[in-house]
Amino acid sequence: MRWTRAAGRGLLVAALIGAGYAGYTATGAESRQNDGRGPMTLVTGGDLTAYLDGVLKGWNRAHPQEKVTLVELPEAADEVRAQMSTSLRSGSDRYDVLNIDVAWNSEFAAAGWISPLNADRFPIKTFLPPVVDTATFDGHLYALPYVTNAGLFYYRKDILDKEGEKPPNTWAELERLAKTLAPKYGLDGYAGQFLPYEGLTVNAAEAVQSQGGSILVDEGKRVTVDSPAARRALEFLADGVREGWIPKEALTYKEEESRKAFQEGRLLFLRNWPYVHALANGADSEVAGKFGVVPLLGTRDHAAGILGGSNLAINANSRHRASANDLLAYLTSDRVQRQVLADGGLPPVRADLYSDPALIRQYPYLPTLREAVLAAKPRPKSPRYDQVNLVIQAVVHDVMAQRETPGSAIARLNRELEAIARP
Repeated sequence: MRWTRAAGRGLLVAALIGAGYAGYTATGAESRQNDGRGPMTLVTGGDLTAYLDGVLKGWNRAHPQEKVTLVELPEAADEVRAQMSTSLRSGSDRYDVLNIDVAWNSEFAAAGWISPLNADRFPIKTFLPPVVDTATFDGHLYALPYVTNAGLFYYRKDILDKEGEKPPNTWAELERLAKTLAPKYGLDGYAGQFLPYEGLTVNAAEAVQSQGGSILVDEGKRVTVDSPAARRALEFLADGVREGWIPKEALTYKEEESRKAFQEGRLLFLRNWPYVHALANGADSEVAGKFGVVPLLGTRDHAAGILGGSNLAINANSRHRASANDLLAYLTSDRVQRQVLADGGLPPVRADLYSDPALIRQYPYLPTLREAVLAAKPRPKSPRYDQVNLVIQAVVHDVMAQRETPGSAIARLNRELEAIARP
């Protein structure tokens, strides 16, 4: 079983398929005849576990006149977003349903690329409450949560048990153990995803939030990063690298590099997504049966988690929106959400699945993941999220690489984000 790897965002990742694919395009007459119904395309990042074909076969068997063609885009999330936005910006109706990263919801909605949804049409009251917030913009539902994700904190249980230590529940405790225990056992102390890409934005937002701060509020209209909390967060990350308990090599880590470092027995502590759990317990893992997992660290008053996952949105120019709405309902039904977990290894959005005894026996970390999701918040919302993302990752990487002090970095972040937030 594998969990999503694209910055934990729930976009499935693999290679581009069907280079010669031609999307379905209905003529105006066909569209009127179908009255908003007909064949559809669903576009997503690559399906790493190849589960979506099985999910869509169930729909296609039951809806022969409304069959779904799956279109997979390349691995990198930035490239997925670029291809989707280029198509949508042109007014194309090639894609009917889009599996979008939760962080893109505000941008796509503000641009008018995706259609608002009737919340009463879908069982959103059965979803974990925080995931619904990722699908809203300006008070309206613009997408339907499909899979969710929240970062988890992995630790070497065997080593902590041997030393009579409990897993840390604050950043201060993490720092103490990373400084003292890791060198004793020839390990690096702590790593997350610190390469300048989307993953670093998530890690930085988690650090700021864990200190009680924020980066943007009010749908990106107000910049709040100039705060003691944000400064403490950047100081923590910068001090970790300078003092050596965050290895310099971690500045090149994405999800997989950091997962391999932990799985190969080179790290005491790791921040990563739930997919790591199964792989680190695999037959080829050096730490199988030797690690534990808890929600991300924070202060005693502030949780750290930032929500990942993906939402399903309908192209505003789709000719088959009635069919698309039915497809969204199908993909978030109880049966399919169980299939998403079992076959795709992706965290479902339906709350009751996290307390299902049979699922917990198979996935014992579901209660921990539920706790993490319930405490988590969306990434900074903004209709210009692509620009926000680039600024945050660039500035935070400069701080961790010791090219800029935390104080000057906060001033730079505030200045550059204010420029983006201005109408």
